[in-house]
Amino acid sequence: MGFSIVLRTFALRRRPGSRGWPALASALCGSRSNSTVNYLDVVPMRPTLSTSYVHGAMNMPLVGKTIGQCFDETVNRFPDKEAVVFLRDGVRKTFGQLKQEVDQMAAGLLAIGLERGDRLGMWGPNIYEWLLTQLACAQAGIIMAQINPAYQAQELQFVLKKVGCKALVCPMAFKTQRFYDILKQNCPELEKATPGDLQSTSLPDLKTVIMIGGKPPGTLSFEEVYQAASSSHREQLLNVQKKMTFDDPVNILFTSGTTGSPKGVTLTHHNLVNNARSIGYRIGYSWRDARLCVPVPLHHCFGSVGASLVTCVYGIHACFTSPGFEGRAALEAIQNERCTILYGTPTMHFDILNQKDFSTFDLSTLEAAIVGGAPCPPELIQQIMEKMKITETIGAYGSTENSPVAFQGFPMDEITRKLETVGYISPHTEAKVVHPQTEEILPLNTAGELWIRGYNVMLGYWNDPEKTKECITPQGWYKTGDIASLDSYGYCRIVGRIKDMVIRGGENIYPVEVETFLHTNPKVQEVHVIGVHDDKMGEEVCACVKVHDGIECTAEELKTFCKGKISHFKIPRYIVFMKDFPMTASGKVPKYQLRETVECELKLRPQ
Repeated sequence: MGFSIVLRTFALRRRPGSRGWPALASALCGSRSNSTVNYLDVVPMRPTLSTSYVHGAMNMPLVGKTIGQCFDETVNRFPDKEAVVFLRDGVRKTFGQLKQEVDQMAAGLLAIGLERGDRLGMWGPNIYEWLLTQLACAQAGIIMAQINPAYQAQELQFVLKKVGCKALVCPMAFKTQRFYDILKQNCPELEKATPGDLQSTSLPDLKTVIMIGGKPPGTLSFEEVYQAASSSHREQLLNVQKKMTFDDPVNILFTSGTTGSPKGVTLTHHNLVNNARSIGYRIGYSWRDARLCVPVPLHHCFGSVGASLVTCVYGIHACFTSPGFEGRAALEAIQNERCTILYGTPTMHFDILNQKDFSTFDLSTLEAAIVGGAPCPPELIQQIMEKMKITETIGAYGSTENSPVAFQGFPMDEITRKLETVGYISPHTEAKVVHPQTEEILPLNTAGELWIRGYNVMLGYWNDPEKTKECITPQGWYKTGDIASLDSYGYCRIVGRIKDMVIRGGENIYPVEVETFLHTNPKVQEVHVIGVHDDKMGEEVCACVKVHDGIECTAEELKTFCKGKISHFKIPRYIVFMKDFPMTASGKVPKYQLRETVECELKLRPQ
């Protein structure tokens, strides 16, 4: 998962009252009394590496605290500061109000029989109850499984059974999803069940279904659970918290499952708290008065760590724009809520930038745009810079298995690093680039598989020791499956995914490289390159292209554009024009789905 972060230079355009880069400089020099900003994490000024191994040294120590302990400290500092807004729900909460409701819900979960270490599934879009459940589970020692709201009956059954969820929280409906009806396909017993005592043949661990916005047969309402706690349950909550440790698992996030069944990435308090601190510190949340615009999904680590947990750790403000992604809703939130930081995947940013009335919105408060979840073409960064009047960029990189960030840039990085790399090694993290077959460390600036080691590596895949063993070595290195290179300063370039690599007649072709080049064509708005079956060559390159509205373009025109500029074997044999791309609930384009669709359309699938 790649990230790119775009930041406005405060020295060029400072808002009235903005603290800006002078505050950052003061923080880095250690002149502020707040100990959270007296740490050294600065741009490397000289080359220090001689081989493709780097360690992120920093004098800011890792903290041994749970999410709840960090949240409580933030609440004590900013009890009356507005913490979160869910615009469609009409919900606004200060940190003090949020704390009160989190504790009430945590005690309520204990009141209905959940215990420390039990798993609860959260299956829904970006609504206030999602965040409330996330923090309540963290406070009560309950492990929350984050379930994609787009999952259908078979996918839902797999993940609930895999992690043994004892409870499930979901809304009545979202878009075309009817959650209760989908669940009944797995649990027909639900309609006649006693609430809180479900006896299901297919899901024997599931006992309690908690519905948001309704109370169909066999379920408890969210409000009932919220109100269930007595003083004894609040005392029970305090006792549970005394026994919790920062090494306890707290969240399970599922991989996309594009190459098989989804795997449950198990992350601890220690993983998530320290990664949230690292992300926020380098962006500047320790000194920025940030207001986040969050259209990214909470069920994905971009939302649940980069937004909600960073908010809890740093005491910044988060505005959740809509239950599902809507480009126009994000623009409205920036304008009306005076947001300073915009989150989004590349596909989301393409949509936001291409809103027909984009130019009518007031984005003058915007200081940063963070692009994550997939590789980001330099041309998209340039469009963001031009249209949003942003002049600085940072790169970052990670994966769910890395909690998620392992590399991240600095606001003051020079432009080449901003456009061509995903940033500098994160604090307390090791990385090396190895030969995919021999596993030997490669020379600098040589592409190979990127491995990560450190506090941020997941505990493992839930109840899947074999899959865990495949990707985590006995020495603790996580094999990312990404092809990358390191320079002598410790900056990382991502070349592509091993699994996405197209092998055409023995030539290795990385889709990201071809996509980056095609984005330089002014007619191209968005492009995704895939390998499709070919009897002779094994695979051929296919570019799925979306052009700008009102623009005409032909396949031959794009092929001519490529000739003499990229190697002949990288020029797409097939160019398929798309009106829109399929998009997961996480905001990513599923390339396996593109491949299946295109191979059928072009009649390339082997019989």
